[in-house]
Amino acid sequence: MNKKIINKSSKDSILFAKINKAKYQNSKPYPHIIIKNFFDKDFLNLVLEEFPDLSKKQSSINYENKNEIKFANNDKKHFKKNTKKLFEYLNSTQFINFLQKISSIKERILPDQSLSGGGLHEIKRGGVLKVHTDFNKHPTKNLDRRINVLIYLNKRWKKNYGGELELWNKDMKKCVKKILPTFNTMVIFSTNDFTNHGHPKYLNCPKTTSRKSIATYYFSRGRPQNEVVTIYKKNRTQFKNRDGVENDVFIKNEFIKNKLRGISLYQKIKNFEKSYIRTGKSKMKRKFFSGRGGRVV
Repeated sequence: MNKKIINKSSKDSILFAKINKAKYQNSKPYPHIIIKNFFDKDFLNLVLEEFPDLSKKQSSINYENKNEIKFANNDKKHFKKNTKKLFEYLNSTQFINFLQKISSIKERILPDQSLSGGGLHEIKRGGVLKVHTDFNKHPTKNLDRRINVLIYLNKRWKKNYGGELELWNKDMKKCVKKILPTFNTMVIFSTNDFTNHGHPKYLNCPKTTSRKSIATYYFSRGRPQNEVVTIYKKNRTQFKNRDGVENDVFIKNEFIKNKLRGISLYQKIKNFEKSYIRTGKSKMKRKFFSGRGGRVV
């Protein structure tokens, strides 16, 4: 099965990881690697053909605020054949071993079969994802988020469309790297409270296209304490202001929420809201957003 999915055999992918683990660790502004053409082109074409318009899927989550305008869908039971195969591979022992080797993380890496926060992501014209650090705890399990894997599906993507993944340094003074989200580009990076990333400029692609990606996140039981800021150790995404950009992001005063996040019942209510209420936002809003091809004004 895997020969149809990836270009390298299992043995070759582990060898690739051994050869490139130093490159991963030494990359700036934090450990990461960009891998071109890891997946079989014909197989990934099939995944792209199956990729739905997420703005029209009732099970999609529609994010519309100053910090993010995007669609996400992790409803696996409605994924089509080849998309399911891809996620099965990304959660397989073979791929986990590859991640373990290339990242050099000491704790055992664990997949997330529920695809919390992951799955299919789509950003249309006018969409945005401001620079942020990710939630560092699994929303329903006592696991620490350690690795992000992003796979881009965008053919003939032009630089002037925007949508580059930006990696920022720890103090948000400088964008150190920009990655064009082109077809069959996989980005793997370690994630903690200092791994700032996003695409903070509004997307300028034609209305007939969109920025499509696959996202999977990986966890461990425990992590080095120097990777988290104590005040943010509860589950949350933190958006960051870029240096020199006025009114860049909206930052809530979440003192009370941060206290509530430590209560399991609160987390269960939030998970229910994300799964059954937020996904059911008005069809009119979904239709409007799709028809305008992007940013709601």
